[in-house]
Amino acid sequence: MILVNGESRHSIEITDRGFQYGDGLFETIEIRDGHPVFLQQHFFRLQKGCKILGIPFPDIQLLTEEAYQLIQNSSHAVLKLIITRGTGGRGYRQSDKINPTRVLSLYPRPDYPNCYKDEGINARFCHHRLGHNPVLAGLKHMNRLEQILARAEWYDNRFQEGLMLDIKDRVIEGTMSNLFLVRDGAMYTPKLDQCGVAGIIRGIILEAAKHQFKIEQTRLDRQDVVSADELFVTNSVIGLWPIKRLGQHRFKIGAVTRKVIAWLEDYKNRDLPVCSV
Repeated sequence: MILVNGESRHSIEITDRGFQYGDGLFETIEIRDGHPVFLQQHFFRLQKGCKILGIPFPDIQLLTEEAYQLIQNSSHAVLKLIITRGTGGRGYRQSDKINPTRVLSLYPRPDYPNCYKDEGINARFCHHRLGHNPVLAGLKHMNRLEQILARAEWYDNRFQEGLMLDIKDRVIEGTMSNLFLVRDGAMYTPKLDQCGVAGIIRGIILEAAKHQFKIEQTRLDRQDVVSADELFVTNSVIGLWPIKRLGQHRFKIGAVTRKVIAWLEDYKNRDLPVCSV
């Protein structure tokens, strides 16, 4: 099922700037037990992105009602929420009056094997590089060609994720995830002030971990990553996947990674509504 501006249909205007120029933002939200997980965090990031791009943010209550309308018969799924600048004529100049388009669509939850979470995944370094744009850094905007090109570098099942570097050869993120490494009991994750997507799970870990571990957002190169004690990637759908192998380098699922897995599960359980008997 798809809702476009609150109506059940499967098309948007051909002049919509999201289609014409990728002029918009999106969120990918886990549906767990019929509830959108970390919905308020997703709304906050979407609102922040709309402010930076100058797109009027839709009413949160309206978005919430439409989200629950869409997922009412779904226990476990993925909700995608898109906000574009709306329709406009040919050319980059936007209209004086902006009427955003909102699209909510529901998809089956990906059937990833449990071993990815329990035993870890195989990853590789991607050849395609991320360009720099400090204004757009951190946003989950609709222009994701860099990730598409990087993900097209492999088609088999030997690897579950690829790590992307920027034009200065600094490791930034996975094609669909954020990266964390553990060294000597401390956690590190790449700075995202020049490029990359600041994921919801990344933000939750940064907030939770600072009370118990040293955690730092910093510049990381290949050697920093391959010499780590533990590696893991995160996003809102997969949660957390440990990396057990990166190229020729092998990693164990250590105590810090297991601690973060437990945190995330606890956070998700606290975010779910309590059903009264």
